[in-house]
Amino acid sequence: MEQLYAPWRSSYITSTARSKNESAASDECVFCTVIAQTCDEKNSVLKRYKHTFVLLSRYPYNAGHLLVLPYEHIGNLEELPDAVSHELMQVTVASVSILKKALHAQGVNLGMNLGKVAGAGIPAHLHMHALPRWHGDTGFLPLIGEVKAVSCDLNEVYRQLKPHFDLYSPDA
Repeated sequence: MEQLYAPWRSSYITSTARSKNESAASDECVFCTVIAQTCDEKNSVLKRYKHTFVLLSRYPYNAGHLLVLPYEHIGNLEELPDAVSHELMQVTVASVSILKKALHAQGVNLGMNLGKVAGAGIPAHLHMHALPRWHGDTGFLPLIGEVKAVSCDLNEVYRQLKPHFDLYSPDA
């Protein structure tokens, strides 16, 4: 079986692991750090809801790669409280609609990597990936050279998506 490979993400994962081991509060993760901070635009947080939030990936597989996460530091899906699980799915569905509307995505891959052996870079804090797709968005570089150029300005993508998330409420 072939493995998904994104070499441009390795610095993110290794720096996260390194900072986690070197910090005084070793139980903190990069997502929990973002949750505790209030500088949402700097951290690429598109919207905070009651139980979850949406984050634009800093190391995307494609332009508009989103993460939908619970505030709770939980790595096992089966441990999520029902209200959190429900909102996570509602916000994921809304994220798909927003990616299609705002970025004209022709399709969306959704998925969770639960556990390190399943490919989770941050296995202790589960998160749903929403990856917008377009016809022809893969080429020979990822297949042959194990390299992918993501030609997007993350700040511009953030500005395109933010107004749509500002309008969405899972309670509405």
